[in-house]
Parts: sequence; C-alpha cells; structure tokens
Amino acid sequence: MITGIKGTRIRKAAAVAVTSGAFLATGALTAAPAQAVTKPSIVAKGGYIMNNANAKSLYTKAADTKLSTGSTTKIMTAKVVLAQSNLNLDSKVTIQKEYSDYVVRNNASQAHLIVGDKVTVRQLLYGLMLPSGCDAAYALADKYGSGTTRAKRVANFIGKMNTAAKSLGLTHTHFDSFDGIGNGNNYSTPRDLTKIASSAMKNANFRAVVKTKTYTAKTITKTGSTRTMGAWTNTNTLLSSYSGAIGIKTGSGPEAKYCLVFAATRNGKTVIGTVLASSSITQRATDATKLLNYGFATI
Repeated sequence: MITGIKGTRIRKAAAVAVTSGAFLATGALTAAPAQAVTKPSIVAKGGYIMNNANAKSLYTKAADTKLSTGSTTKIMTAKVVLAQSNLNLDSKVTIQKEYSDYVVRNNASQAHLIVGDKVTVRQLLYGLMLPSGCDAAYALADKYGSGTTRAKRVANFIGKMNTAAKSLGLTHTHFDSFDGIGNGNNYSTPRDLTKIASSAMKNANFRAVVKTKTYTAKTITKTGSTRTMGAWTNTNTLLSSYSGAIGIKTGSGPEAKYCLVFAATRNGKTVIGTVLASSSITQRATDATKLLNYGFATI
C-alpha cells in the first residue's frame, strides 16, 4: 500500500515536470521571433549606434577604424565653444575678410556671412551646424582660441579640440582643422564620433541648435543697421524624414565621402550613432535610418 502511494506521488511529480517542461518550451518558442531582429546591411564603410542612456553598443561595422570625418568635425568645434567658461552667446564677432576668403579658396560650405557684419556667437553656432558654414567655424576658432595672431589662435583652438577628445578617453581621434577641411591628419571612428556627439548632446544649447530645421539670423552691419540673412537650412534630412530625429550633423568631402552623426528619441529612449564614408547624400540617410530602426528594435 505504502509503495503504491509513493508510486502515485512519483507519477504525479513526473506529470507536473513534463507539463512544466512543455510550458517552458512553448514560452521559448513564442518569445524567439520577437528577438529575431535582422542586423542591417549598410553601404557606409563604418557604422555604430548605441543606447544613449548607458552607452551600450547596439551595432558595429568597422566601428574603430580611423576615417576622415568631413564636417562632422564641427560637432567638436561647437562642443569646445559651448564649454568655454563664462560663455556669452550674445557676444558679437565681427566677420573678417579672411573668413570669407577661406571658404572661397577651399570651395567650402558656408553660411554666407558678410564681411564687417557683427554676428552673435549663438548665430555663429547655427551657421556652423545647419548650413555647415566653414566661415562660421573659422570665426568661432578665431574668437575662442588664444594667441597674438589669427594663426596662433586657430592652432590653439584646434588644440582644445584634441584635448577635449582625450578627456573623453578617445584614442582613435585627431583633429588638425576646426571644420573638417584637414591637412591629412583629421580623423575619427564611428564609435569615437558617437561618443563626442553624446557628450555634446548633454548641453541644452547644442541640442537646441542641432534639432533646428531652419534659422534666420539678423546681424548688425558696418553702419549699424540690421541685416536679415538668408535662411539657413539644416543639411540633416533625417529631421524631416525620421520620426523622433533630434540631430545631429552631416559631413562630406572627397576623402570623407558622405557622413552623418544622428540621434532620435522614441518612447523615452534615445539611439545615437554615426555612419562614415557612405556613397551619397541619400544613402547616408538610408544607412542611418536602418541603424536607428535596428537600434529601437533591439534597445
């Protein structure tokens, strides 16, 4: 009799175990498809995205390969300016002929600043980041670098950019220009650029600038009158095409090809990343869109 009770208990236990096993197996099977997000293929030579909240990597492609950065360099330009002590965004800078000559010499993107006009630092930041004005970058480097000559001030400012990169612990980044028109030694990686951008996005003024689609500056002319500049349009098309996009900066050039540092927020979560050396303006946006979609699906 006792043996029979034990046998019954064993059979019941076995039945429970089998049932539990079947439930676990079914649970695993039903959960799997939700996790099976296909890693995207991008044209860009390098790509990287991370969860901005905890810096967790979500996607990598040649993420630590040094590549030319083009005008995504200007993220660091803006970061250095905004980190200045006792910064006054309303202080005025007089546009010098050299800034204008520089963009003409280099056939560079510009904010079309007028020589002799007084432009605020805030306006220069918009001119730097929206139309990617190399003239605005030059003006900022000249103002916030230290030295007795323009050349020394610019060199000092670029030094500040490299110091900022080192302070972030970046070992694959070096700047030799304030705008991305380098002299052969201006490079970063998708991972490093994303970290620079993530750090810059902690600044409210930076966030305000890079999410702006268009901006019209009113400058002061030599005679003291007000000039309404032509509207600056943000070169980052994701701001219009991707729901939740909040920035950040495009870049291009013969060596850099087509680059984009980007970020978007959905349901309280922010994905931030970089694509370097894509094949066209359209393709860099397509690459970034794929990575953002993947990031939000896996975060």
